[in-house]
Amino acid sequence: MIVSAPPAVPARAYRWNRANYSRTRRVIDIWGFFLLILFYRWWDSKKWTYRGDDSEEHRSRRQRKRAIWTRETMLELGPTFIKVGQLFSTRADLFPKEYIEELSRLQDEVPAFAYEQVVQTIESEFGRRLPEIFQFFDPTPMAAASLGQVHRAQLHTGEEVVVKVQRPGLEQLFNVDLGILRGIAQYLQNHPRYGRGGREWVPIYDECARILMQEIDYLNEGRNADTFRRNFQGDPEICVPRVYWRYASPKVLTLEYLPGIKISNYEALEAAGLDRKLLARIGARSYLQQLLNDGFFHADPHPGNIAVRHDGALIFYDFGMMGRIQPGTKERLMDTFLGVAQSDADKVIDSLIELGAIKKNADRVPIRRSIAFLIENFFNKPYGDQSFDFGSLSEDIYEMAYEQPFRFPATFTFVLRAVSTLEGLGKGLDPNFNFMDVAQPFADQLMTTNGEFGMRELLNQLGQQVGQVGAMTVNLPRRIEQTLERADRGELRVRVKSIESERLLRRLNAAAIGGIYSVLLGAMLICSVILYTSEHILEAIAAFGLCGLLSFALGRVLLRLQRVDADIN
Repeated sequence: MIVSAPPAVPARAYRWNRANYSRTRRVIDIWGFFLLILFYRWWDSKKWTYRGDDSEEHRSRRQRKRAIWTRETMLELGPTFIKVGQLFSTRADLFPKEYIEELSRLQDEVPAFAYEQVVQTIESEFGRRLPEIFQFFDPTPMAAASLGQVHRAQLHTGEEVVVKVQRPGLEQLFNVDLGILRGIAQYLQNHPRYGRGGREWVPIYDECARILMQEIDYLNEGRNADTFRRNFQGDPEICVPRVYWRYASPKVLTLEYLPGIKISNYEALEAAGLDRKLLARIGARSYLQQLLNDGFFHADPHPGNIAVRHDGALIFYDFGMMGRIQPGTKERLMDTFLGVAQSDADKVIDSLIELGAIKKNADRVPIRRSIAFLIENFFNKPYGDQSFDFGSLSEDIYEMAYEQPFRFPATFTFVLRAVSTLEGLGKGLDPNFNFMDVAQPFADQLMTTNGEFGMRELLNQLGQQVGQVGAMTVNLPRRIEQTLERADRGELRVRVKSIESERLLRRLNAAAIGGIYSVLLGAMLICSVILYTSEHILEAIAAFGLCGLLSFALGRVLLRLQRVDADIN
C-alpha cells in the first residue's frame, strides 16, 4: 500500500533550494561570504576597532560572534557548506577554537523535499514504479538532512526497512560549489598573507572534495555499513542495520529498520529500565575496538547516530563518513605513545613528523614546549584520575595546533573529535564515567599482544643509541681537530639568520616604495589640477584616475608597513 502524499508544510525558503537559483547568483553569494570573512579578519586584527577595550576577553567574545555568524551563513548556503563546515570543525590547525566549537555544532537543519521528487528519484534509479518495489511507503520522512531524507517502508517480502533518498540536484550543486571553492583555495594558496606559513589550501580542498563526493555515493555508504556490521558480527552489544543491496543505488539506499531510543534521551532510557552506566562503557568499548582492533571507525558518533535497543544493545546509524587507520600508522602511533610514556618530547615530535602532523622544517622549540606541557598536565596523570578530561585535552590541542605549524591529518582529528564526543555522551549517561578506565584493558591487551615486538624494538633502540654515543665519543676528537684546521685555513663559514634584521629590511623596503608612490601621487594631483584649470577635462579625469590607483597602491604599502611594525613590536 502506497499512502498518498500529505499536504505541503511551509518550510524555510533557502535560496539554494529555489528552482530559479542561477550559477551567477551562487558565485556572488559564495565569494561574498568569503570576502566578508577576510574583511572581518582584517577588521578584528586592528586594535582601534575595539574602542579602547582591547582585552583578550573582548577579542574572544567578538571571535565567538564571528564564528556564530559563519555557522549560520554556512547553513544558509546549503548542503555543500554544511558538510564543509563539519569537515572544517576537525581542522584545529586552520581555525581558532571558537570556530572549531561552533562549526562542530553545525547540524543538517534543512527542510524536507517534496514526496513527488522522492518517487521520481526512486523510480528513475531502479526503472520500476514505486508500488512494484515497496508494499508500503510512508510519504512523511522520518528525518531530513542536507544530503537526503529517510522514509519508512515495507518490502513485498514483509521486511520493515528505511529508505534513504538523496536530495534532487545535489550532485550538480556539489559540482558547482566545489568549482567555486577550488578558485577560493587557489586564491588563498597564492595570497601573500594567508598562503604563508605553509598553508596548503589546494591539497586541503582536494581532501574535502574527495570526502564529500564519497559521502553522496550511497553505494559507498552501503559498503561501509557492511564492513562495520562484519566487524561487530557476533557481538550482542552492538547492532548495525543490514543493507538490502537489491534496492540500493548511488542515490537510494535501503536499510533494515532498527528502532531504538536516542542515546541522549536519558528519561526514556530510565523509563525502559536500561543501565546508563553500562551503556556508557559499551559505547566507549565499541569505539576502542574500532580504533585499535579494526582500524575502521565511525567518524561522526553524535547522539543522532546512536540509539539503544530495548535489550540494551547500541544501534549505529549513518555510515557516510567513516575513518580508516592506514597500514603503518599504528606503528608510528606506538612510537608516539612510547615517547609519551618516556616523557620524551623530542621522540613525540619525531613520530608526529613521520605521521605527517608536523612539517619537517618546523621550529621545534615552541612545539617541544607545547608537547612537554601536554605530557606533564594530561598524559602523565594516572588512569583513574577524575581530572583527566578529553574535552580539556582537545581544547589545549586545538589551541596548540592553531598557534604552531601542525598539519593534523583528517583521520587524527576525526579520532580526537569522536573520542571527545563519546566522552561527553558517557558523562551524560554516567557522571562518574572515565574514558581511561575503559581504555585500560585495551592498553593492557595491546602491550600483551605486542609485548615481544615492543621489547625487541626497545632493545634495538637501546643498541642504536649506545652505538651512536660510542661512535660520537670515538670520533669527537678527530672532528674537533678537523674543525680547527678548517678555521685556520679560513674555510670555516658561519651562517647566521637574523629575524630582526630581515624585518627591518622589509620595513625599509616598504618605506622606500611608499615614498616613491607618495611623490608620484603628489605629482599626479598637481597635474590633474593644472589640466582642469586649463580646461583639459578628459586629461584631468585621466590624471585623477591615476591618482586613485596610486592612492590604492600607497594604502597597501602602508598596511604592509603597519604589519611589519606589529611584527617588530
